[in-house]
Formats: sequence, structure tokens, C-alpha cells
Amino acid sequence: MNIIQDFLINFTWDTIVKTGLRISMLLVLAWIAMNLIQKFLQRLEKHLIKKSEDEGEPPSESEKRVETIVRLIKQACLIALWLTFGLVIIREFGIDIGPIIASAGVAGLAIGFGAQNLVRDIISGFFIILENQIRVGDVAILNGTGGLVEKINFRTTVLRDLGGVVHIFPNGTITTLSNLTNGWSAYVFEIGVAYKENTDHVIDVMKAVGKTMREDEKFGKSMLEDLDVFGVDKFDDSSIVIKGRIKTKPIKQWEVGREFLRRVKYAFDENNIEIPFPHQSIYFGEKSKPFDLQLLEKLQNQEKPNN
Repeated sequence: MNIIQDFLINFTWDTIVKTGLRISMLLVLAWIAMNLIQKFLQRLEKHLIKKSEDEGEPPSESEKRVETIVRLIKQACLIALWLTFGLVIIREFGIDIGPIIASAGVAGLAIGFGAQNLVRDIISGFFIILENQIRVGDVAILNGTGGLVEKINFRTTVLRDLGGVVHIFPNGTITTLSNLTNGWSAYVFEIGVAYKENTDHVIDVMKAVGKTMREDEKFGKSMLEDLDVFGVDKFDDSSIVIKGRIKTKPIKQWEVGREFLRRVKYAFDENNIEIPFPHQSIYFGEKSKPFDLQLLEKLQNQEKPNN
């Protein structure tokens, strides 16, 4: 009441004119600042959409993601702008805004402590969307759990694994994120062949299979490059492991990889290339004959009386 009484006592036409002019100037400045913010956000939106298109992101997904980012930035900027100008205008009427700012600070601190996890999730989600770390339709591994990305919200990210189970991760709790389908994908294979095989010949057969797949009408569209065979990777217990990679379009690596393995099996059969199964030889010492030799001698002894 004292503030209103003081204002009415000091109420003059000169005060009205000066206060009105200052408030009008503040409103004009606020309008100019708002237009500048909108123009800046429009340019930012065009830049982000162009960048996403250059990276090969589908237009529908890029527009949705950029629109979400720009809308959030716009809301934050407008709230801050009008809140600032609102406090300045209140001050022009002779009201002390110090207690208001102090009260808002205390309230904000209390809310921050109570909703710190929520704030953390929203900020993390904002940067996940802004940096385009994952998109809807990607296959990703979050905190060790893999699946198809179904939703990306500011607070949560939703995955569905191969078994149909839905996993929901608060964005603030995501510590590790691996995107398996960003830009391009790859199927890495390790194929074991018997030690007696000529590895150069085996690699030539694999490359021939890769060449036929590149020429295939269905699978050739999904392959970005020719088959890349790295060579002999290691000597395993019962096989020589040959390692290679097939570079494909995003999320096509498993489809192409399964077809490649199917064709390799047929190609190995045609070329009499052995794919060994794990086996072990048992040795009982020098005085004991190998187990397979003992079996052979027993069979020979059993056949002698019949002859």
C-alpha cells in the first residue's frame, strides 16, 4: 500500500510522459530483439537442415529434429527476453524489483534441487538431438543394451531390442552410446578354414562371391564398396581365420552379411574348401598308441578271421 500511496503522491503529468516514453522505448527494443532472435533462428534452422541433408539424413527426420531444437531455443529466448523487460518495466513504476529477483532465485534454487535429475535429463536430451548422435530408426547400444531407436525425447530415449522388449533410458543416465547405423554400416566376418587349404585361393573365392553380390540386383544396391578381405587374422585351434568387411548402407549390414555367408558356404563346397569343426587329439604318452590307431588295429583284427 505504501508503494501505491507514494506513487499517487508523486503522480504528475511530467511523470506520466517520461514513464510512458521509457516504457514505449523498452517495448520497441523488446520488439526489435524478438525479431532479431526470430531471424537468427530461421537462419539457424536452414543451416541445420542443410547440414543434415549433406550428411544424408532423410528430410523428414532432419526437419523434425531441427524443428524441435529451434522451438526449444525460441521458447527459452522469448521467456528470458520478456522476463527481463517485464522486470525493467515494473521498475519504471517505482517498484523495487530486488526482493522479486531474490525470491525468484531462492525458488529457482529449491526447484533445481528438487528436479535436478529432470533438468539433467532434459539438457542431455537436448544435446543428443542437437549433435545428432542418434536418430529414430538407428540401431544403437545404450549402456550395453542394443536395439532399434523408436523415440528420442528431451527426457528419455526408447529402444526396442530383437526380442521386442522396450527399454527406456533417461537421457541423463546414458553413459555410453554406440550408433551402429550412422552414415554407413559394416558387416565384419571371420571365417575359419582348414590348415591344409591354400589361403590365397580361399581369399580369391571369397572375393568372387563378393563380386557376384555387387552385381546382384537386390544386394548390390545395399553394398557401398567391393568386398574388403583383410587376410589371415589368426591361427585358431582347428582353423585358420580369415577376416574381412562388407561396407553397406545403414542397417543393411546384417541382411547382406547373412547372404554373403550363405553363398560362401556353397562356394566352399564347390571348390572343396573345408570348413573345420572344433576337435582335439588325445595323447596318452609315448608308450600308448594314438587312439585312432588303436581303433584301426582292432578293426583289422576283427576282419582277419572272416577272411
